[in-house]
Amino acid sequence: MKTTKLTLALLFTVFFSFANTSSSEKEALIAIYNATNGSEWHSTWDLNTPVESWYGVKIENDKIIEINLQFNNLEGFLPQELGDLVHLRKINFGFNKLSGTLPTSMKNLKDLISLELFMNGLEGHIPTELGELKKLEYLKLYSNKFSGEIPSSIMGLTNLRELLLGSNFLTGHIPNEIYALSKLQKLSLMDNKMDGNIPSEIAQLKNLEELLLSTNEFTGDLPLSIINLTKLSTVMVSDNKLNRDYISVSGKNPPTLGILEMQSSTAVMDIEKE
Repeated sequence: MKTTKLTLALLFTVFFSFANTSSSEKEALIAIYNATNGSEWHSTWDLNTPVESWYGVKIENDKIIEINLQFNNLEGFLPQELGDLVHLRKINFGFNKLSGTLPTSMKNLKDLISLELFMNGLEGHIPTELGELKKLEYLKLYSNKFSGEIPSSIMGLTNLRELLLGSNFLTGHIPNEIYALSKLQKLSLMDNKMDGNIPSEIAQLKNLEELLLSTNEFTGDLPLSIINLTKLSTVMVSDNKLNRDYISVSGKNPPTLGILEMQSSTAVMDIEKE
């Protein structure tokens, strides 16, 4: 009798550990699978098995908190149902073949800390709705086909540590409000079509370690005040329309303008500082 009760208790526990993953979350995963040609993924999902066994899906307390499908041959678009995965903390769809625009429903992912969609073919404007993801620390959208200006709403993501938007088709200026991203460690806008002056407000980013702005159409001068950024170890601003030519500097110590400035327009190099 005790054995029977124990067996029933175990079955009850197992059943409800699977059943408590909400149907809306499971349906959202299936929508992603269908929209990205899931049957052709390198590591595909057996939709007849429990969600807990699906590749790249992490569950905690019966809630889907992470999807990591990088290098997995996803081809297609991200469906609006992605926004139903409201407990997500991390998304990594890097190094795939995604296209189309980002669904505005992503504004529902209030717990999201890391959004990594780099090395795809995503296009259109960066949705202003991403500015509602106040917990976001890592936004990596580089090497896509995004166009238009950086939404001003992104400047409200005050927990950002990495903002990597390089190798797209972005236009417009660097928002002066960038000073609000006080925790920012890495800023990459390189290889876009951005213009205007490099704002002096960048010098207020005391935690900045990397500043990558090369291959744009920025004008004016590199702000002198960046020499006060004691954590800054990499600066790349070559291939712009600045009043002076600058070499690219990377190393352990912050660059000085004496090292950065160079009169020859053909001189672009990396310097490793001891």
